[in-house]
Amino acid sequence: MVLIGILIVIIGFALKLDSIAVIIISGLVTGFAANMDLNEILTILGQTFVNQRLITIFILTLPVIGISERYGLKEKAVSLIKQVKNLSTGKLLTLYCLIRQIAGAMSLRISGHPQFVRPLINPMAQGAAISKYGKLDKKTEAKIKAAAASMDNYGNFYGQNLFLASSGVLLISNTLSELGYATTGLDIAKASIPVAIIAFVLVLVQNILLDKQLERQFGKKNK
Repeated sequence: MVLIGILIVIIGFALKLDSIAVIIISGLVTGFAANMDLNEILTILGQTFVNQRLITIFILTLPVIGISERYGLKEKAVSLIKQVKNLSTGKLLTLYCLIRQIAGAMSLRISGHPQFVRPLINPMAQGAAISKYGKLDKKTEAKIKAAAASMDNYGNFYGQNLFLASSGVLLISNTLSELGYATTGLDIAKASIPVAIIAFVLVLVQNILLDKQLERQFGKKNK
């Protein structure tokens, strides 16, 4: 019966009910099913909210990004990229992936898809292609959008393990130590360097192929 809260969440989301209300009701029902009183349930909910306040800060940034988009953030990003000569979509995405990896290695948070890729990187990547080839079709726009999102994933995933005190590195190190393999965060970070380099080389190749594909598809039309 304690797991009934999961069922409530599934049903609530499936019916597209208010998310916050569904979660709160799920928590209350789960608590009552576990023979907890109301005061204890509210205490746990409050402590969890305080302990996870960074998530709340993350949520608060979304309206700010939305307002920035409403007042021309994307348009300014596209305009800026159009002024840069010889900058292709692939080159821009490769540069962003490199920046993402370096930021991960230094444990600097760029925030990722909602705050960076959607309002800035994807519009700039689209703008680089538009400035070179003109109007793009929907399929190409979707391809560039997917490529921009993948650059953030690659850079973050392979970059964060370069920082010896990141949560992922510590988890790997502790797990290996518990299994009898004496390792430190520094050992994991060193082992992650060649993997990050290989990942970046593959990213470079992927973006070169993307540029060539765009050139084949739209280059002849603009000659």
